[in-house]
Amino acid sequence: MSDTLLELADVEAASEVIRGRLHRTPTFHSATLGEPIGAEVWLKAELFQKTGSFKPRGVLNKLSRLSDEEKRRGVISISAGNHAQALAYGSSQEGIDALVVMWETASALKIEAARGYGATIDTEAPDIPAAFERLDELIQSSGRTLVHPYDDPAVMAGQGTVALEVLEDLPDPDVVLVPVGGGGLVSGIATAVKGRNPAARVVAVEPERSRALHESLKAGEPVTVEAASIADGLNGPYAGANCVRQCLALGVESVLVSEEELEDAFRFLYTRAKLAPELAGAATTAAIMAGKAGIEPGQKIVAVVSGGNVATQSAAAILAGR
Repeated sequence: MSDTLLELADVEAASEVIRGRLHRTPTFHSATLGEPIGAEVWLKAELFQKTGSFKPRGVLNKLSRLSDEEKRRGVISISAGNHAQALAYGSSQEGIDALVVMWETASALKIEAARGYGATIDTEAPDIPAAFERLDELIQSSGRTLVHPYDDPAVMAGQGTVALEVLEDLPDPDVVLVPVGGGGLVSGIATAVKGRNPAARVVAVEPERSRALHESLKAGEPVTVEAASIADGLNGPYAGANCVRQCLALGVESVLVSEEELEDAFRFLYTRAKLAPELAGAATTAAIMAGKAGIEPGQKIVAVVSGGNVATQSAAAILAGR
């Protein structure tokens, strides 16, 4: 029996489910990023995906598995913003009613975007811990089906389709760097990468101030942390139990980047790579620039850049060094 929840075949099946429904995002070569370290660096620009992040991949795969009765009852989830938009978008495509729990301090830009895609947004919770309590209450009272933002095998498999596209563009990467909040993306990507190229390293990148997966991998089980990074898209209070299990079984590595390193990477991507990510999307570039990814000369590196839902005021402040 396998130690993993997912196999390569699950990710390949998810790819068939979403084929033609989402963008195939590009993989760019960055000589400016690679030359100082003597490596080939590629940026997987998943910030160009529908709704601005990888999240619709997992959502559409999960929604495809719901029964007619579950679809009639509607779906529910919790999100800092990118999963909210993805669930709203995916549900509108399927004619399913969606309710998303957010919180008072969540990004106003992301709240309005999710509403714009058609979801009902509940912001009664003052903060993230209270939002998870609110989610539990609403699941019980509404009878809706939970579409977890990361800790669901169907969602994880959908996110792994990012890696299948990477491997079509660059079949033999030595290292794949993945930004991490709850762990769904890195779990799916590691499943696909290790399934095709077992020798490749998969490295999870988190902020020092939001290190749920990092601490969970050290402990061998999910650990709850206080997540307080400026990269709001990576502020998961805990990594999913399924994600931790998958990452442990596949030997996923973990590194941390500082808030200053995130801002430096954002400025690089914006000014040199001509990409406008949110700070969560700059995490993998931050790990490369800060020399934290264990990259060796001559290696082929892929850094996933997602998402792209940055408020103009935030971008301007970071670019100005404020």
